[in-house]
Amino acid sequence: MPWVVLLIAGLLEASWAVCLKYSKGFTVLWPSVGFFMFMFGSLYLLGVALRFLPLGTAYTVWTGIGAVGTVVFGILMLGESADLCRLACIGLILAGIVGLKLVSPH
Repeated sequence: MPWVVLLIAGLLEASWAVCLKYSKGFTVLWPSVGFFMFMFGSLYLLGVALRFLPLGTAYTVWTGIGAVGTVVFGILMLGESADLCRLACIGLILAGIVGLKLVSPH
C-alpha cells in the first residue's frame, strides 16, 4: 500500500508542476489554487509513504514520477519535443523507479 500512496503523491507532484506553469507566476487564480492544493496533497502523501519506505527510495521515486509526469504532459499537451534522445532519458528515469521498487524491502 505505501507504493500506491507514493504513486499518487508523485502524480500529484506532476499536477502541481502543471498548475505552476498555468498560474503564470501566481497571477492566475485557479491554477494558483490548484498548485497549493496539489502540493499539499503530494507532500502529505509523501509523508504517509515515508512511514513505511526508506527516505532515499521514496523521495527519488516521488520526484521521478513527478518528472516523468510533467514531461509526458508537456509532450502530449504543450507540443514539447518527443525526440528519441529525450524519450531515452525518460526511459532511464523510469528504469530507475522500477529498479528502486524491485530492490526495496517493502
